[in-house]
Parts: sequence; C-alpha cells; structure tokens
Amino acid sequence: MDLNALKFAEAKFMTHYPGGFNHPEMVAIGKKHKMDKMVEFAGQSFTPRALENIEQAASDMVKTVSRSSMVSMFEKPKFRDFIKHLNWSDREYLVLALREFLHGNQQLGFERMVDLLRTEKLAKWSLVTIIPAYYAPLDEVFVKPTTAKGVIAHFDVKELVYKPAPTWDFYQGYRTLINSAKKQVDPGLSPSNAAFSGFLMMAMK
Repeated sequence: MDLNALKFAEAKFMTHYPGGFNHPEMVAIGKKHKMDKMVEFAGQSFTPRALENIEQAASDMVKTVSRSSMVSMFEKPKFRDFIKHLNWSDREYLVLALREFLHGNQQLGFERMVDLLRTEKLAKWSLVTIIPAYYAPLDEVFVKPTTAKGVIAHFDVKELVYKPAPTWDFYQGYRTLINSAKKQVDPGLSPSNAAFSGFLMMAMK
C-alpha cells in the first residue's frame, strides 16, 4: 500500500473530523449503521454453543443480513428465501461452515459457504463476509466490491487482484492489508475494521 497516500488521507480526514470516528458527525453516522447493536447481536448469536442450534443459527443469519446497512437491499430478500428453502441437511451444512469460519478452520468454512451459496448464484462477497465482520469487528473484514476495488487502485496495492467471485486467497490478503494499514494511522480511524474501510472509502472521494 502507498503509505504516503494513506498518510495524506489520514491528515485530510482528521482535519475535517478531529478525533476521527469520535467526532460528533462520525458518531451520528455510526448510529445510523447501528454497528454496536449488530456487533452485540452477532456476538451472542454466533458463539460455538449458539451455532449448535441449527435452526436458530440459520434464523439469526437471516436477521443479521436483513438488518445490516452494509448489505444491498437486493441481496437481503434473496438470502432470506435461500435459507427458507434449504433442506435440513444443507441448512446444517451452511451453519457448520459458518462455525468453521468463525471458530475453526477458516479457509474450510469460507469455501464451504461459498460452494453452497454458489448453487443459487448467491456467492457474493457481502453475504460471505458480513457475519464475520460483525462477530470479530477488529479482526475480520467486510469486503464491499466497490470499496475493495477502489482501495486497491487508489492506494496502489500491487499484490492484490480483485475478482467478483469470493476466494479465500483474496479475503486473506485483503484482511492482512486492512489490519496492517490501520496500524499506520491514528487509532481513532479504526474503532472497527468496517469503520476503517469507511475512512478509506471517504478518502477516495
């Protein structure tokens, strides 16, 4: 990542919003996204023990996607209907894949989720990464295609090539990029990885 571009973006943002995301305008924007409530809900709903209840976990996955301000309005009903029409075996497969992603073999869980969602053309970055981004907001990342592509271009990230189809390699690389970049700037810009991505998105405008 071009650190000079990142530091320039930091200086510009902090001039407009002293304190970063603690600035009143940023706090107001944060409330619209209900990040705290979404993180709390995910933290309660997707623990290893909670994920043992397949039906409840599947329902909570739908609730998370439906309530998220970061998921497209077009994708929400499609995901809801997808879960609704899954047979028991596939619903269990999806929940166990999420459990692997959050608490076990991350690559295995990620790829199993993608494989199942792909059967109904729902293997979208947003649907695969939204729950981990809420469950572990300081570690995992929400991959929004427009933001990811913009970050790669604007900050001259040569080691990453964005592709529409979710892959573990890109996710892992993008997560490493975000977690490394946020250490180079004021902590006020990264109360969560989603917020830090929001800062990067605003910096590109």
